[in-house]
Amino acid sequence: MKRTLLIARREYVAYAKTVGFWLSLLAFPLFAVLGGGIPLLIQSSEPIKAVAVIEEGPEAAGLAAEVRAALQDEKDRMAEQIQEAAQKGQAAVGRAAASIAGPKIRLVEPPSPIVAAPPGAARETALRELLDKDAPKARRLDAVVFLSRIDGKPQAQVWTARATDNDVVDFVRDALRTGYRDQALTAAGVAPTLVEAIEDFKPEVKAFSPNAASGGEVSMRDRIPSYIGLGAGFLLWSLVITGASILLNSVMEEKSNKILEVLLSSASATEILTGKVLGVAMLTLSVLVVWGGIGTFGLVSASPETAATVGQVLLDDGLVFYFIAYMVGGYLMYAVLFAAIGAFCETPRDAQTLMGPIMMILVVPMLVMQMALTSPDAPMVKVLSWIPFFTPFLMSARAPSDPPLIEIVLTLIGMFATAGFMVWIAGRAFRAGALSDVKLSWKSFGRAITGR
Repeated sequence: MKRTLLIARREYVAYAKTVGFWLSLLAFPLFAVLGGGIPLLIQSSEPIKAVAVIEEGPEAAGLAAEVRAALQDEKDRMAEQIQEAAQKGQAAVGRAAASIAGPKIRLVEPPSPIVAAPPGAARETALRELLDKDAPKARRLDAVVFLSRIDGKPQAQVWTARATDNDVVDFVRDALRTGYRDQALTAAGVAPTLVEAIEDFKPEVKAFSPNAASGGEVSMRDRIPSYIGLGAGFLLWSLVITGASILLNSVMEEKSNKILEVLLSSASATEILTGKVLGVAMLTLSVLVVWGGIGTFGLVSASPETAATVGQVLLDDGLVFYFIAYMVGGYLMYAVLFAAIGAFCETPRDAQTLMGPIMMILVVPMLVMQMALTSPDAPMVKVLSWIPFFTPFLMSARAPSDPPLIEIVLTLIGMFATAGFMVWIAGRAFRAGALSDVKLSWKSFGRAITGR
């Protein structure tokens, strides 16, 4: 036992004392935040587009007013959302949402060169000059909209400075469609006030379930467990990829440097394999503690009530114990598998040929876990949950939906039985691979297991 702990300590310290490990450890939550925040930041910082609206002919009268009214309605809606958020004590959230979802358009007076120019080459020349990126900033436009009516129906031509810019096109289309609908309903005898009331009407729909925490109305408290389960499945997947990859590279490097042979002279293959798995497990536990600490701090800072609910769900419903059990079994299965593979590999090229099939196996639960969130009892999800290599991920996602206890017990037994079998196979393969230069193949693997 002492030799096993020494090897585990050596494995842990070898990585924990490196700067690269801690940088990569902190990089994941940082890039996760940036990955979700950068697109929102880009949207919120996008410049307001200067747009000129021109009515072509008397038949187009009133269309520009419809566009202006639609823009004002958007601004009023954003102001209302900010006010509602402020009343809930979330003024900053409301302002952020408004800056992201609000209209990025401001209407300006049409320049006289475009208004005066007749349709054709002269107008296009004036448009190109004003939409050109090299035009003076005071005169430059982002878009010019020409409004007209054909057979009484509104039409528009939109000239934009960027060919890929659809914001103005979409906004004008929605504004004209709304205006035409209101006019048609009014012409049919529907009062304008009734049209506005119908447009503003938002039916209140509440969900109820006998399995809700309150015994009646479904609340966020009832949805949080499913999100936690899905997050636990993804977290386990990340830890398996991180820890197993570290273990594979460690064993492969020590074999190529003949260090494994030296270790085998003073410790058994079982002690070495156990020590390495334990050391990397401690390393991944450190990763989990850091990620959990960052996530907890962020959640407590942003929403203390939600953080308290999450803690209550984990403890009161016993989910934390299910997650720990599935995490231990899942990690053990894949860790010893990667360690055994590493014992037969001397170069990254050797390992890459074997990583493909394993990654294909690991992709399956990633795809099915999202289905487990909405349909945890779907036949496909239930069947795959019984396959030991998928069990830790899918059952973590399904545990919050309260599956039958017998199903939880049997999947845990099957998972740990498979993990024990994997440990036995990996131990024999690890010793055979560490003491030979034979490449991994079905033949060499079979000989390692049978001891021939």
